[in-house]
Amino acid sequence: MYFHGGRFFSGDLESHDTVCRHLALAAGCRVVAVDYRLAPEHRFPAAAEDACRAAQWATGQGVALGLVGDSAGANLAAGAALHQRASNVRCQVLIYPMIDATCSSLSFAEYADGYGPGACDMKRGWTEYLPEGTDPRDPLASPRYARDVAGVAPAFVLTAEYDTLRDEGEAYARRLMEAGNIVQVRRYPGTIHGFFTMTGTLRVAREALSDVAEFLRGRLR
Repeated sequence: MYFHGGRFFSGDLESHDTVCRHLALAAGCRVVAVDYRLAPEHRFPAAAEDACRAAQWATGQGVALGLVGDSAGANLAAGAALHQRASNVRCQVLIYPMIDATCSSLSFAEYADGYGPGACDMKRGWTEYLPEGTDPRDPLASPRYARDVAGVAPAFVLTAEYDTLRDEGEAYARRLMEAGNIVQVRRYPGTIHGFFTMTGTLRVAREALSDVAEFLRGRLR
């Protein structure tokens, strides 16, 4: 099950169709792409609720399920994995996850500008998504701050070296590890936010897609 990125207010089934097709072929599995509701017309918790309902529906089909998402979609995949931890979710793949609405990590400041989508882009996404007065540490909005992350599906967390979101993704991976979960984490050197969708141009993007496919094959068998 794939949740597309787009900072909660952009992206759709078409924008990530190629990625989903490549994953289906490389991993040898069916891919269900989720057309969740977007901000600002549908603000938090609409997208998070859609993701949890979609994952709940899939687990009810009696299939082995992997939850995958990039950027804002990785936020939704992580939240759904937490929500469905007692079900038949076999794995989760979080691709440069947008997972901390406080925007307080060191990489958020270090790569704020000049490295592809930057701090202003991410902050705009949170502003569009979260209603005024929302606690940025609400676990449904920011899975990084979930009180209990034990017992979730094995995770593969991918980060990009020159990305505002790098540190928050790696911090969440550490939290999962500390809670006793199976976690694989990899930082792709020389990359920026969004590189995973650039398989037609970047060799490293094809490498990352191959890594995700291998992880999914191993976990969904």
